[in-house]
Amino acid sequence: MTQTAPPTATAPPDDVVPGAEIYTPEFRADPYPVYARLRAERPVVKVRTPRFDSFLVTRYDDAKQALSDPRLSKDLYRAGDTYLAVFGEKARQINTNMLNSDPPEHSRLRRLVTQAFTPRRIETMRPRVEQIVEDLLDRMAPRGHTDFVDDFALRLPLAVIGDLLGIPETDHEEILAGTQVIRTVGTGGRSPQEDRAAIGQAQQRLHAYFTGLVAAKRREPGEDLVSALIAARDGDGRLSEAELVSSAFLLLFAGYQTTSDFLGNAVVALLTHPEELDRLLADPGQVPAAVEELLRFDGSVPVSSFRFATEDLEIGGVPIPAGSIVTVVLSSANHDPELTEDPDELRLTRGSTSHLAFGHGIHYCLGTALARLEATTALRRILVRLPDLRLDVPVEDLQWLPAASAFRGLLALPLRFTPTQGGTP
Repeated sequence: MTQTAPPTATAPPDDVVPGAEIYTPEFRADPYPVYARLRAERPVVKVRTPRFDSFLVTRYDDAKQALSDPRLSKDLYRAGDTYLAVFGEKARQINTNMLNSDPPEHSRLRRLVTQAFTPRRIETMRPRVEQIVEDLLDRMAPRGHTDFVDDFALRLPLAVIGDLLGIPETDHEEILAGTQVIRTVGTGGRSPQEDRAAIGQAQQRLHAYFTGLVAAKRREPGEDLVSALIAARDGDGRLSEAELVSSAFLLLFAGYQTTSDFLGNAVVALLTHPEELDRLLADPGQVPAAVEELLRFDGSVPVSSFRFATEDLEIGGVPIPAGSIVTVVLSSANHDPELTEDPDELRLTRGSTSHLAFGHGIHYCLGTALARLEATTALRRILVRLPDLRLDVPVEDLQWLPAASAFRGLLALPLRFTPTQGGTP
């Protein structure tokens, strides 16, 4: 990894960088040298892509400020033509949720969802998470090889969040198909127009599915999260039908895709840093601390969801005109030397850092406890159940998601290990 150079003067505010200069094939495999260069030379820079321009915020202090700045709106409806240019009209029906709202509406939505997403509820999931992990490893262990993404990383969080939301296991493949169309946009050789059409169709199918799920839970409530969301209420009343459907979709996608991609990233990071892996194998009790360092080192959410400037403002001394899109580069902030020493090195014993892998401010990820539970449980058991774990292809042959994707993750992760028989050792 490349170390960050000393800061230089901020680029002129009218300096617009073509996205092609940043989102290269090399960036796709390892974005961190580019982030280091941006932090040093252009820490707040306007980047032009075929669909829209966005100001990238790459330094830790600037990122933390931007994530809590009330002048940067998450309300997509306030963005007007900018919203339509970026997302399209059809996306509105699945975006009526707390992620895409500002106070006081955000406060109301988050308060209602939090009632049904308590730490106590998450802790009751622990035995089920452990069982899912063991079942998946039981299938993998005798073979001695696997595509970790397809056989484990996608399956674990989908099963967990599916249980939490009350999604029948028979529907998991339908959910998987729809979400993967959205996640892997740009990888199928389609034109941008065809990609947008495919995403729109997938969103429509998922919206229809969750509309039906909410209706079914309203008729026959259960112990699941969707039923709890239907019942949740505060002084302002309950979630509307649109808010229920959109919130269920958000919890699925945020609670499943981010964890899935992180698991793959974490395994690659460990396998490409054998001394750190050996240290963890010698002391599995360090797994929770290791998870925090792995989140900082190569998290699955490289950038924040879009924000829109509601008025003229400045970030890092750079003017941001009202109406501009602002993107906080979380992965760059997590590699800023202002956050921690030698940030491009993986050190599982680094200790606590205030990393931004789960965001910051009022939109801080609601599912952090569940993500940590899944990641720590998975890594503990993988280290035991898959001995002599190693990459089955050269690291440079790994296929990552497109450079401009909202996620940092792998399309596939071929692994080999010594096969084992029987149940849990």
